[in-house]
Amino acid sequence: MTLLQFLRQARLVHHQFVSGALSDSPIYVIGNSSADLDSIVSAIIYSYCANNRLPVQSPRPHIPLLNLPNVPAGSELSRLRPEFVTALWSSTNFPALKNEEKFENTQHSAGNLLRDHIVTVADFTQFLQDQKVLKQIIAEATLVDWNALPCPSKIDKGFGSLTSLSGVSFRALGCIDHHIDENYMPSADSLPKNQPLIIQPGPGSCASLIVRELQRRDLWAEDTAEMAQLAKLALSAILIDTSNLTAEGKVTDVDRDAVQSLWKQVEGQHEVSANGLKWEMDELYEAVLNAKKNSLDLLTVEEVLDRDYKDWTETSQSSGQSVKIGFCSSVKPIRWIVHKAGKPDQFLHAARSFAASAEKDLDVLVVMTAFTAKDGQFCRELFIGVARENEAALEGAKAFFEQASSQLGLIDWSPRDAEDIPDLAGDCTSALNADSPLWRRLWVQTNAAGSRKQVAPLLRTAVARL
Repeated sequence: MTLLQFLRQARLVHHQFVSGALSDSPIYVIGNSSADLDSIVSAIIYSYCANNRLPVQSPRPHIPLLNLPNVPAGSELSRLRPEFVTALWSSTNFPALKNEEKFENTQHSAGNLLRDHIVTVADFTQFLQDQKVLKQIIAEATLVDWNALPCPSKIDKGFGSLTSLSGVSFRALGCIDHHIDENYMPSADSLPKNQPLIIQPGPGSCASLIVRELQRRDLWAEDTAEMAQLAKLALSAILIDTSNLTAEGKVTDVDRDAVQSLWKQVEGQHEVSANGLKWEMDELYEAVLNAKKNSLDLLTVEEVLDRDYKDWTETSQSSGQSVKIGFCSSVKPIRWIVHKAGKPDQFLHAARSFAASAEKDLDVLVVMTAFTAKDGQFCRELFIGVARENEAALEGAKAFFEQASSQLGLIDWSPRDAEDIPDLAGDCTSALNADSPLWRRLWVQTNAAGSRKQVAPLLRTAVARL
């Protein structure tokens, strides 16, 4: 079965289940709320290989569910996640295994294809409304690239729901993740026999962990043109999340081994395109990376902040105050985002509006940037702003700086990007470093290995230990 055949079939099974035509729940494979390329690809490759093969004693269909509550599959998904479109196109159309699976790497052509092959949380919600489903749906899930649903059950461990899909209660039957353990999943003994429960911080890409686990279980087939498609898709996520295996502090042997085995599998097919060009791994990386970078030009500031976003809520152990912290990651520098907003004060207004929206409702907003500096070096910036009056939020942000500044190498900000935009250095320095009306700080983070996986736990811990 080709990758696109599987995705189309999975969408049809989803519709059958929601409409009541299936007695047993399929297993939804759900990635995290940032819905970045690693999360999307992890859900797809696991679903493909586990489909009707897991759980061992009661195999069932697996459906990749893209965790995008406001983005239906179609042209809007193509606009907001062009790197996924590029990865999918490179995986399935170089060359296409079936004539009917050919599509162009354009928003219109890809949008039409995605509409028939992908299920997002927004699609799930809309289909429930279209079918006039009023009763609570009970479904089962495997979590990838995260290990806790945002609305956990207060009674049963491993049960919960998605914030924007309250009409569906999920029971987590397995998990493969590379983030810190949120203590949400039940013990392995309470899961169906031989279901995966792997929470291993370290690897740069969750897709690397999934490939390793599927290979270990003999669920990753070898030497077929169909599996070469899956290998290409997995490679796209691993290469992006590890900066083509060059990201300092992020690349592990799990990532290297996965890339080596996947590339060998692709090479084994000796695939050559219709114009005689051989499929190349570096070209895949550059194409997907450029699609991701260039897409930001078409987005609003709010969409840039929301594009790679995660949030957590922590409670101060002394005051009992809760603090909701939102983390936004961007491959563009802070000056670029400020320039898109207009001026620093307009950026602050957009950031505060984003944080205050009903969907986000944040106490602290964090913006992390990662880009190539003008000297050719990989660079990170870190902006933290208290979004509203909350003593625990303010003291937690200050405590984070005191406790983590040395570890992260936080220094006074100065522009290091190579963007061809007007000089905003002085304005950014003064506007984004102030105590009133709400505290905010902007730094250069010299420890380039400190990604969100490292920074988020430090800030969360600083708040919780107050």
